[in-house]
Amino acid sequence: MAAATRASVADQKQAEKLAAQLHAEERAAEVAAMNAQLAETYTEIDGLLAATLAVDDYVDLESLRVASVQHPPFSPGHLATTTPTMDPLVYPPEPVYEEPAAPKGMFASKKKHEDAIARAQAAHQEAVRRWNEHNQALYAGHVAEFERRRVAEQQRLTQLAAAEDRYRQECQAREEEARSRNEAITKFINDLAFDVPSAIEEYVGVVLSNSVYPESFPVAHEHTFDLATRELTMTAMVPEPAEVPVVKEFRYVKSKDEISPAPLPAREQKDRYAGAVWQVAVRTLHEVFEADRAGRIHSISLSVATSRIAPATGLTESIPLVQVAADRNAFTSFDLARVVPKATLEHLGAALSKSPFDLTPADIGPGVRTRKV
Repeated sequence: MAAATRASVADQKQAEKLAAQLHAEERAAEVAAMNAQLAETYTEIDGLLAATLAVDDYVDLESLRVASVQHPPFSPGHLATTTPTMDPLVYPPEPVYEEPAAPKGMFASKKKHEDAIARAQAAHQEAVRRWNEHNQALYAGHVAEFERRRVAEQQRLTQLAAAEDRYRQECQAREEEARSRNEAITKFINDLAFDVPSAIEEYVGVVLSNSVYPESFPVAHEHTFDLATRELTMTAMVPEPAEVPVVKEFRYVKSKDEISPAPLPAREQKDRYAGAVWQVAVRTLHEVFEADRAGRIHSISLSVATSRIAPATGLTESIPLVQVAADRNAFTSFDLARVVPKATLEHLGAALSKSPFDLTPADIGPGVRTRKV
């Protein structure tokens, strides 16, 4: 008895130990996945400029046309099934009268034979009466079922016609939408060819909408084009530092059964955020100039900023982190695959925040745009 108890306790301890080991392994795997995701996030932020250099930012507007409209097949479902037709009405055979055979023999009773005939005739008449009633009921049921099926088929045909009409209308709507889209693209292309400012602005908007930034560092753009100077004035809004991950890695503390974050060193946080801001500036200039193959935009005046709630007023304020002007001919001669973004901006005479992470505004006073090289 004691030995069995000890064995049971040992088995329970072994099971608990195994369960604890499995739990620790699960948590370790969870931490590994979180750290892998974190590393991917930082790789994306650190590679904002490199990510766009392998992409041709030019947008072929002709490719936006709808070459042919694809319509889904018409699918009426149960309405495609014809109401079953009825088989011809078949009546049961009419009862046949069979007269009792006449008795034979010298002692046969004529009276009994006559009585048998009377009973047979009466039975036949009753059978015929019931046969007629049955046939009448069959006929009435057949007529009622025929009418029910006729009405059902008429309803089906009506509903099918309505479904076909809706399908035709939907097809027409898709065709009309494609036609309108193609007409709009034709106008867009023509306006762009004639340097209509709104068309140039719209084209830049299309280009920038194709510029995919990581979820951890979203960027929004605003821009206007001045035809007289052929300069595009742009603002790129980046997330404020508090919205950017600041975790170095996640660790599993087995004694507490907790996953805790280890923070990035302050210097690394500042360097990564500033590097991302410089990259956004160079990337934005590159994407617009590269996409503008016709050279309609001669220069770009770009501001990279972030917004925050001002501690003093509680109102949203915009903080400029970069102010730079770039000339098309000079900028497109750079080999961006080998540049240091901050050095590129300094070469362009940009006004740069001394500490973007600390939201120190760039000095955007007069003279910032005197150099467009």
